[in-house]
Amino acid sequence: MPLIKVKTSISHPESDIVNDLLTNLSAKLAKHLSKPESYVMTSFESNIPMTFGGTFEPVCYVEIKSVGTMSANQTKAMSQDFCTEINQVLTIPKNRIYIEFNDSKGYLWGWNGSTF
Repeated sequence: MPLIKVKTSISHPESDIVNDLLTNLSAKLAKHLSKPESYVMTSFESNIPMTFGGTFEPVCYVEIKSVGTMSANQTKAMSQDFCTEINQVLTIPKNRIYIEFNDSKGYLWGWNGSTF
């Protein structure tokens, strides 16, 4: 049920780099939300035309969605953790990364032919 979707303007990084990033983000998201990693989905899109602050310098937009309620402490910790991870792996400055957090109601999240 948790989802982390990463969109970036950088050109296509090598698949090993992307796979490692998604694997790390998956484990971290499960830990932050205290949910089984078996339900976590990750996604990565690169080479997207994007601006931030009026420039085309490397930028990243991250969406995090989960059934339930994320607390202010959780989102702050996740922002720090995920910005650091993305900065280290993709070399995108932390101040050019936006993260959007979304709580979802179980009946609005489908899986396996049903909803949560």
